[in-house]
Amino acid sequence: MAVVWVRLQLDLDAFDDTPFVACLQRCRRSGITFTTMANLGDTAECRRALYELNRTCSADIPERGEFYTFKEYLDERIETRLYDPCGVILAVREGEWVGMATTSLREAEGYAFSEMTGVLPSHRGQGIALAMKLLSIRFARASGYHCLRTFHHPHNANAIGMNRRLGFVDQDV
Repeated sequence: MAVVWVRLQLDLDAFDDTPFVACLQRCRRSGITFTTMANLGDTAECRRALYELNRTCSADIPERGEFYTFKEYLDERIETRLYDPCGVILAVREGEWVGMATTSLREAEGYAFSEMTGVLPSHRGQGIALAMKLLSIRFARASGYHCLRTFHHPHNANAIGMNRRLGFVDQDV
């Protein structure tokens, strides 16, 4: 039986980030810094680190299956027209990358897309994913987009819940 994905969207024009700013501030006070691939340098070394972080964070996504090889990751996620190093938010603690949120800008389709938001298991439950998602929303909005979309496996309750908390609603398909 095929999985029926939960497809969500957020109206960026109506989104009010005020209730979520405190989460971002708490993360920063706890020693988390936020940056982007563009700020760090979109280098081969950074791309390898992003791949490793994404692979680790994706391991517990329901029915994820085997993760890309590094070459597949580069071909399908990085070396595409959709990849923008400014849209890759990284959470860093003491020099270690502990979380990532990747957003692509789908100009032809007219919306931004939240590709992946993930935090290392050892750093979950601290609001890092929510803070990165807020920064991703700001990136999409600052890039001139009015809608941010995402989708999740129906058993990925944490991700679905976080997005709904931010105001994402079911996408009309």
